[in-house]
Amino acid sequence: MTAPTSAPPTDTELIKRIEERALFARLETVRLISIAKTGHYASGFSCAEILATLYYGVMRLRRGEPDWPDRDRFLFGKGHAAATLYPLLADWGFFDPAELDDYTRLGNAFGDHPDMTRIPGIDFSSGSLGHALSAGTGMALGGKLLGRSYNTFVLLGDGEQHEGQVWEAALGAAHHRLNRLVAIVDRNDHSLDGRIDGVTGIEPLADKWRAFGWEVHEVDGHDVQALLPVLRSVAEDTGRDRPAVVIAHTVKGKGISYMETDFGWHLGWLAEQDEANAMAELRGER
Repeated sequence: MTAPTSAPPTDTELIKRIEERALFARLETVRLISIAKTGHYASGFSCAEILATLYYGVMRLRRGEPDWPDRDRFLFGKGHAAATLYPLLADWGFFDPAELDDYTRLGNAFGDHPDMTRIPGIDFSSGSLGHALSAGTGMALGGKLLGRSYNTFVLLGDGEQHEGQVWEAALGAAHHRLNRLVAIVDRNDHSLDGRIDGVTGIEPLADKWRAFGWEVHEVDGHDVQALLPVLRSVAEDTGRDRPAVVIAHTVKGKGISYMETDFGWHLGWLAEQDEANAMAELRGER
């Protein structure tokens, strides 16, 4: 990885940095949704640590070079949570952060779902659930055929596991032994329609992925100290003969107490005082 700071940090410093960037991503999510007047708070909050760990502790990137050919690829299956990703891309110098000030406004490139044709640093236009793992499988296979060393990371929602195309891609990736493909499941247990296993059960999820030929890891998706070594290990294990999946157990709406207990915050908007209270709670001020 090319670190976004001038001197390589120690692991303790890096963990602190990742946690700070996860908080930054949550705060920016609230700000951006305030501009749009609607958005996906809870879906972004559940994966904030995952995104921050990938972008600041795991992925091979170059500051200000979103199209560097040897960069690691990232595909956001749950693209409806893009407001949490955009601030991190801006922080990497992939575009001017001021562009986010007009988030979702007419003519602005940044919408509720990411557009790879308009936004530097977006490797796949996503949000229509189920497609990202197929595209990621293609990218990983292309890299393998060309002898390239980049990793391809695909972050999926657990509700996305309901899509049959996910499992078709899982079969294909295992068949081609794509050892540089890593899927991450944001296992927050909720979707727009309610609890995942109340809508359509997906357990035993780890056993399903193993049965499809994948190496499986499970971790607390909010514990950076645990998450970082797991994601690093699957990224660096070039001797593995199969793709890997990390099931990250998370809390939807993590960081805002009432969002953590109400799946209705999958999509919503905070009025002015509610927004101020949410910002204060995220900062630990109340």
